Amino acid sequence: MQSGVLNICQASDLGDPYRVMIVDDSAIIRGFLSRWLDAESDIEVVAFAATGVVALREFERIRPEVIILDIEMPEMDGLTALPKLVELDPDVQIIMASTLTRRNATISLKALSNGAADYIAKPESTRSPEERELFQRNLIDKVRALGVRRRAVHSKGRGPVQFPPQSLNIKEMAEKNTPVRPAINLRTMVKTPRPKAIAIGASTGGPQALFELFAGLKGKITLPIFITQHMPATFTAILAEHLGKIYQKECAEAKDGETITDNRVYVAPGNWHMTVIGDEKQAKIRLNQAPPENYCRPSVDPMLRSLQTVYGGQVLTIMLTGMGQDGLLGCQKLVASDAPVIAQDEKTSVVWGMPGKVANAGLCNFVLPLQDIPLAIENLTMARPL
Repeated sequence: MQSGVLNICQASDLGDPYRVMIVDDSAIIRGFLSRWLDAESDIEVVAFAATGVVALREFERIRPEVIILDIEMPEMDGLTALPKLVELDPDVQIIMASTLTRRNATISLKALSNGAADYIAKPESTRSPEERELFQRNLIDKVRALGVRRRAVHSKGRGPVQFPPQSLNIKEMAEKNTPVRPAINLRTMVKTPRPKAIAIGASTGGPQALFELFAGLKGKITLPIFITQHMPATFTAILAEHLGKIYQKECAEAKDGETITDNRVYVAPGNWHMTVIGDEKQAKIRLNQAPPENYCRPSVDPMLRSLQTVYGGQVLTIMLTGMGQDGLLGCQKLVASDAPVIAQDEKTSVVWGMPGKVANAGLCNFVLPLQDIPLAIENLTMARPL
């Protein structure tokens, strides 16, 4: 099966296949993953391990570029092995693999803060053929995207090969002949009224980015905030809890039919598209399980389309790190209503797919390092001079 989510250069175009190690105490899982990955011409499984101890020994011998690391293993579990592997090679890209339990979701989010690049829910025998195919596609694309990132970081300065040159701000983008929208001047802002809602889209690297973003925003924003982060069920509930503690305001998975209020953060539940219906005076959450968009459910695009219908151009959209192009079409719809858009820059993104697509389509008012986005949000929502 050839994956089609990302439009990136494959390793066969660059040289050797991406070297992968699978660490899992289940021989059945190791077999599934290795068959799927080895079927790709640009990916090679070079080592297996059933415990963290064996993984450390094999890593020093084989030096893989990407590791799929199980959480629950005898002798040494994945969370214990993770920092030891990162210490051996800070550039190694590690995908945490776990079953869909609340405990494992919490551990996976902790792992992302301790050096893991991404996570994936392990396949279950009860999954439908469609769900297994989606898991397979997601796994391959994660390995491929992180393999590219590892080589870019490891090559001492060469930018990620799958994306255009780094774009940090409007001036630099213009100098590189990248189409951009003019930066908003809030002193003379007439056609662009203050936002009444904030929308955030993210995927690979998103949890880490969201933690930093909300730490910078802590308690400062009163507008309702809507987040679609590509995550499975259970994980999104834990993510919302973590964000609420950081942001110090109410944050939870969205519930179908609930009324939108200020000072609240709504997270799209795993496996559900989150949309908004009604009007700005009485808007409500509507969840649905329509087919995945951009191979994702939840997907950013349905959220953005619905927000434009309710709030028009008074939506501030933030596109954070992530694979693929989810959010591009939604941003196009919002921009047609003169809504402002900010994208995370390439340097601070784990994968500059989603923000890169929006930036290079000329839809952004600002392309900023992650650490600068909280202040930009404050300025835009409070109509401060920029």
